[in-house]
Amino acid sequence: MTIPWLTSVLALLPLVGAGLTAVLKPVSGRVIGLAAALATLAAGAVAAVFHWRGADLDVHLDWLPALGVSYDLHLDGLGLAMAALTVFLVPLVLIAEWTVGGKGRWSSRSYAALVLLVEAFSLFAFLAGDVVVFYVFFEATLIPMYFLIAGWGADPAARTRAAVKFLLFGLAGGLIMLFGVIGTGALGADALAAQGQPGSLTFSIAGLAGLDLGGSGLAKAVFIAFFAAFALKAPMVPGHTWLPQAAASSTPGGAALMVGVLDKLGTFGMIRFCIELFPGESEWATPVIVVLALVSILYGAFAAIGQKNLMRLVAFTSISHFGFMVLGIFALTTPAMTGSIFYMVNHGLSTGALYLLVGYLIARRGSADIRDFGGLVKIAPVAAGFTLLAGLAGCALPGTSSFVSEFLVMAGTWPRWPVVAGVAALGTVFAALYILWAYQRLMTGPLSDEVRTAFGGDLTARERLAVVPLLVAILGLGFFPQPALHVIEPTSHVIVAEHAGAADPEPVVKGAK
Repeated sequence: MTIPWLTSVLALLPLVGAGLTAVLKPVSGRVIGLAAALATLAAGAVAAVFHWRGADLDVHLDWLPALGVSYDLHLDGLGLAMAALTVFLVPLVLIAEWTVGGKGRWSSRSYAALVLLVEAFSLFAFLAGDVVVFYVFFEATLIPMYFLIAGWGADPAARTRAAVKFLLFGLAGGLIMLFGVIGTGALGADALAAQGQPGSLTFSIAGLAGLDLGGSGLAKAVFIAFFAAFALKAPMVPGHTWLPQAAASSTPGGAALMVGVLDKLGTFGMIRFCIELFPGESEWATPVIVVLALVSILYGAFAAIGQKNLMRLVAFTSISHFGFMVLGIFALTTPAMTGSIFYMVNHGLSTGALYLLVGYLIARRGSADIRDFGGLVKIAPVAAGFTLLAGLAGCALPGTSSFVSEFLVMAGTWPRWPVVAGVAALGTVFAALYILWAYQRLMTGPLSDEVRTAFGGDLTARERLAVVPLLVAILGLGFFPQPALHVIEPTSHVIVAEHAGAADPEPVVKGAK
């Protein structure tokens, strides 16, 4: 079965919804925006069903044939996993931020329209089968996210500075990537000329993956350009400094969208471009990348322990988690790659829930400082329970979906580098420390009259509606991850075995003959 239009519909629905939302009255705009997000979720579910049944959903149309650029959308397990996360998270963000629009520089319909633009551009990037198409939408995501940060947030001056820093880091990464895009086209032209097709150009990711692009100094430079751009996006240490400031200055929903979806373009790009197109260069750079991944894991965890601002704390936990994802990617084993892709999804669920929940706490208390809380379990038991569950998912408690992905990353890394896996495991230990210590200071202990007066009641029905689906997904995929792994694992095997040319290490049993 061939349904090439379905992937285009999936990405275009939020784009159309953004246009309708922007021109309608504020209340109608919010309703239309949520309706568009729910329609996109339904389209994503349909695409997942047809992909499960083996349908061909890819589309390929000539765009700039003289340059070898095509409108090419491709849906495999990696793209489907990230598209599913995006379409699931966006309507929940809109529900959570239903009243936030009027508190910023612009109207609520502007907020909803910008969120839908982020969704549309992200979906086009995740589904892109052409290097240039990916680059265009990778850069395009910066625009609506910049306005989401600059337009809404607690402190107008701080959010403006954070938005500018976010944009500058994003543009720097895009400029670096542009060199990689041009270099990839040049390498592809040389490879095609060597095959007897002089003058030919292609930017098709599938076509380039079938060519030998590596082995030269230019190939190494192009690989470094791609990796540097994606490491800034993910982000990894030392290019991480923009994230805590941007997250602390965003609305909770904006932070959930930025860290849960947009930053995954970094790890997604590492797989799609670094591993698939430049496997030899990936192997060459792996020792340095593994060290950077370990530094990110440990530094992010230590920094999170020392944070007093709730939004910054969650941001630093994400830096640690991205270290695990990168480690799983460059371990180049099927279990580790599967775990890394699944980690991208699970991190979006757990971090999205955490950002929404701490946002509710901050809005009630009027402060993001952990020291201004305490004893909330006495007056907000539902918020306390939900926060505990989301936090435990963040530290990979067994029974949550994060445990499955983190276990697969470390189990897949162990056969290649046992010491590296052991050091990475320390990140899980420190995660329990920063989550439980933060929970203790927020929810337990004495409840002051000031906190009781300022905080008000427990979560409302709308706030629960925004968070409960995330928590259900965390538990559902924790106890029954097989549907997701069934989609992801075949793609992981293709990436590792066919694109990277790596074989999974055979298990060694001591004493066996």
